[in-house]
Amino acid sequence: MHPLHKRPWMLIVAAAALSAVAWAAFAPVTFASREETFEIPKGTWARRMAGNNVEILPSRLYLTVGIRDVLLLKNQDDVPQIFGPTLMMPGQSFRLPFEIASSYQFACTAHASGQMTVVVDAQPDTPWRRLAWRTRRIFRVIA
Repeated sequence: MHPLHKRPWMLIVAAAALSAVAWAAFAPVTFASREETFEIPKGTWARRMAGNNVEILPSRLYLTVGIRDVLLLKNQDDVPQIFGPTLMMPGQSFRLPFEIASSYQFACTAHASGQMTVVVDAQPDTPWRRLAWRTRRIFRVIA
């Protein structure tokens, strides 16, 4: 008798895993909006000046061309904030669209380090790319 016939649950687990991989490869990647939004909360600068370690934005943001490729920053703080070459006054927003997959470095006063990296992935337009894109997202969440 074949080993799988002795353990039918292994066959079920294998079929479920294969189904998940097939879905990850063939299901289209969509979001409700192409914008990835981040807010600089009110009082961020004051807390940082008081000596608090305030990290309100991740040091590395991940976007994807054609899917989620617009970074939207909202300055809700009481002081101006700088992102790249842009000065955002209190209450202002800044939209930055990306069209080329690459890694971008920006000066950012909302970070204690003074900089932020935006990693823009290529559009996952084939089954293998969709599978790789979804796998990378899982590992980024875990890390």
